[in-house]
Amino acid sequence: MKELDKLIEISRKYGADPSMVIAGGGNTSFKTADRLWVKASGHALATIGEDGFAVLDRALLNPMGEKRYSSDAAERESQVKDDLAAACITKDRRPSVETSLHNCLEAKYVVHLHPTLVNALMCSVDAAGACARLFPDALYIPYTDPGYTLFKKVYGEVKAYRKRFGKEPSVIFLQNHGIFVGADSTGVIEKIYDGVISTIRKALKASPASEEPAPAFTQAEICGIIPAIRSILSRSGRGLKTLKITLSSLVDGFVSSSEAVKAVLKPFTPDGIVYCKSEYIYLDADTPATLIGQAEKKIEAYVAKRGYTPKVLLIKGIGLVAVGSSPKEARTVTDVFTDAMEVAFHSACFGGPHPMTPRQVAFIDNWEVENYRRKVSATVSSGRMEGRTVIVTGAAQGFGEGIARNLLKEGANIVVADLNEEGGKATADRFCSLSGAGRAVFVKADVSNLESLENLVFQSVLTYGAIDLLVANAGVVRAGSLEEMTERNFNFVTDIDYKGYFLCAKAVIPVMKALTANDSDYYADIVQINSKSGLEGSNKNFAYSGAKFGGIGLTQSFALELAPYRIKVNSVCPGNYLDGPLWSDPEKGLFLQYLRAGKVPGAKTVEDVREYYLGKVPMHKGCNPEDVTKAILYAVEQTGETGQAIPVSGGQVMLS
Repeated sequence: MKELDKLIEISRKYGADPSMVIAGGGNTSFKTADRLWVKASGHALATIGEDGFAVLDRALLNPMGEKRYSSDAAERESQVKDDLAAACITKDRRPSVETSLHNCLEAKYVVHLHPTLVNALMCSVDAAGACARLFPDALYIPYTDPGYTLFKKVYGEVKAYRKRFGKEPSVIFLQNHGIFVGADSTGVIEKIYDGVISTIRKALKASPASEEPAPAFTQAEICGIIPAIRSILSRSGRGLKTLKITLSSLVDGFVSSSEAVKAVLKPFTPDGIVYCKSEYIYLDADTPATLIGQAEKKIEAYVAKRGYTPKVLLIKGIGLVAVGSSPKEARTVTDVFTDAMEVAFHSACFGGPHPMTPRQVAFIDNWEVENYRRKVSATVSSGRMEGRTVIVTGAAQGFGEGIARNLLKEGANIVVADLNEEGGKATADRFCSLSGAGRAVFVKADVSNLESLENLVFQSVLTYGAIDLLVANAGVVRAGSLEEMTERNFNFVTDIDYKGYFLCAKAVIPVMKALTANDSDYYADIVQINSKSGLEGSNKNFAYSGAKFGGIGLTQSFALELAPYRIKVNSVCPGNYLDGPLWSDPEKGLFLQYLRAGKVPGAKTVEDVREYYLGKVPMHKGCNPEDVTKAILYAVEQTGETGQAIPVSGGQVMLS
């Protein structure tokens, strides 16, 4: 159907624009004389297709405007829900709560959005007056509880508008909610929306500053503060939380003082309550220790009073901390709350901010429809690494990519750390396409440079709030005899494989200590990807083997030092990943290097070298990332072992 294609097109257009729709909200519809297509709950406008629309019988919807329902609010909402269900032809799709409102308008197309600039007007003290001045032909509806009550209010006001003007309003503004636009073509709807946004923009006097402010706390201090708060939020079986930190001039303006923050301490819209809850925590201590203590006191009091953790923390000197059970949820909280900040900022042009009242907030908090939306938006997973944030160095390809991919499947949030910017970004993007937006991020990092690694740690904390596991995987090989090995190549291998492991551990330890210090049941982990060559010497490969032997020495020493902090340190010693690029690269892989170095007696071809190494493995198979990941999971899940070198060599190396 061409009309439905148009509906999908305009839905996706506005759904993909964060200035028009936040957190997949809003809804759209198309109607014929006897059918209504309306967005179903749980479907985002940005990606909606035909199967994202509920189809309803208008013959059953039309009487709802005049039907008398129970005077008891709970019973009435139940009756209305039953009538909507009866009218729904597509029984597997729950229609939007505003379905009846869409149906009562005569326009073929109706598009309901929550644009930031519209809500700056609708969530202002002078919403009614400014609306009358700027949009004299529009219908303005004072705040009304959503659901049937709102439908009846709009139904009655539309009837009165028709009687007065002889036509239907094309624009309906809803205080503290959003806007409805109706027309018989999507092209007209787009023109109306363009005009509305343009008119409001002309009435604004300023825009938020775009530059990012310098936080009052140093990067090192933030890397101690945020993980500590994450541990406090995750205590007592609450589940590991993902935190997303936003530093911006807009945020900084609201968190700079206890007076400034008042403008955003109460929700403006139902969506704000659904995704961010209705109360937020403000922290304003001057030192890291005092700030962590203040956070603990306020978070525990919040949980004791409400039975759940806060979604939003506003920290003077840092910014907005969004709390989620997953990166997706933390990102949604960030988007919704920063939008509320923009609304508060621009509302100054219309008399100042006008948040929802306590009674209105209580209605949304307890409304079954919004509880359903919370349930639909929640991410459910049962992976063995669920909620944990993992840095994998050298994760752009090879063993690192495979390990990161398998940990991703187990529910981990992955930081792809690599010098290969193009490959690293592609890997992170691929991971997100596999498991959802935000589940992986790329950070360019040089494991031989401490400053680069400190930036890696800082970016990881800003993105996820913690580092639960470091997989020190980055490694290089330069094979050759004593006569052939150059000092430059020896130093190159040592800098990456030995010194790099030390620097990676040094960089993450402050974060891990902050995590363990604030949750007595929590353990953090460092796992070095070592090698079978760290367990026995390797002919004409001494630079690599020596670095790996040294790596096990570091593991054992780190383990002794960090055990009192409940930070476990282990090495995993894989056999040969014969199918990975380290071995199979046709230009510089180990098969080729070993052939040229004469490491395999009598070998004439790369295949000869491959067969030689397969023959050394009792299981007659190469090691792979899945095998190594299982060993990593063992190291993480048990709490009784540290300082171990775990072989995964197919029996090629047997410990004695």
